[in-house]
Amino acid sequence: MAFANRLDKEFMGTLGKGTGRRLKAEERKLQIIDVASLLISQRGYWGISIRDIALQCEITDTAILHHFGTKEHLLLAIIEKRDEDDRCAFADELGVKRDDLYTSIPQIELEAVCSAIVKRNAKQPEIVRLYALLSAEALQPNHPVHDYFAQREQQVINTFASAKSDMELPPLVRGRLLLSLMDGVQLRWLRDMPNIDLITEWQTTSAFLFKRASV
Repeated sequence: MAFANRLDKEFMGTLGKGTGRRLKAEERKLQIIDVASLLISQRGYWGISIRDIALQCEITDTAILHHFGTKEHLLLAIIEKRDEDDRCAFADELGVKRDDLYTSIPQIELEAVCSAIVKRNAKQPEIVRLYALLSAEALQPNHPVHDYFAQREQQVINTFASAKSDMELPPLVRGRLLLSLMDGVQLRWLRDMPNIDLITEWQTTSAFLFKRASV
C-alpha cells in the first residue's frame, strides 16, 4: 500500500497537484493564458513545460491539455489574445472603433500612431518582454510561431507605411525604419527599467525623427 501511495504521489507530481479552486471554463482558460504568458516572458517558450504552468495554476497537466490540446496551441492562443487586446487598446487610444482600426490609419498622422503604441506598451512591460523573447526565438524556422511572427511583423510595417506622413521615404522603408527604432527603444527600456522611462525615451526619438523642437 505504501508503494502504491508513493506511485500515486509521483504520478500526480507529473500532472500538477490539481488543488486549484474550480473556475468556469473561460475563466480557467484566461488564468492559464495569464500564467503561461508570465512564465514565457521570464524563461522563453523552450524554457517552460506544461507542468510548470499547471503547478502555478494548481491544476493538472491534463486540465491544460483539455483546454488547449498542445503546448503549441496554447502559445498560439496566448499571442492571438494578446494581439487582439492590443488592437482594442490601440483603437481606443486613437479614438476609432476596433473594427475601423486599419481603415482609419491612413487618416491618422504617423507620429500619433507610434505614440499610441508606445503608450500602450508602457503599461505592460511583461507583455513587451514576452514578445521580445518570442520574436527572437521565432527566428528559428522550427518554432511554433515562426510564420505567425513573420506575418505579424509585416502587418506592423504595413500599418506604419499606411499612416499619414511627410517623411521623404518610400512607405515600406519608412515602416521598417519605425519598427526598428521602436524595437530598439523598447529593448533598452526592458534592460534598464529603473532608469529609463519608455514614453520619455520615445518622445526624444520621435522629436528627432519627425523634426520637432527638442523635448
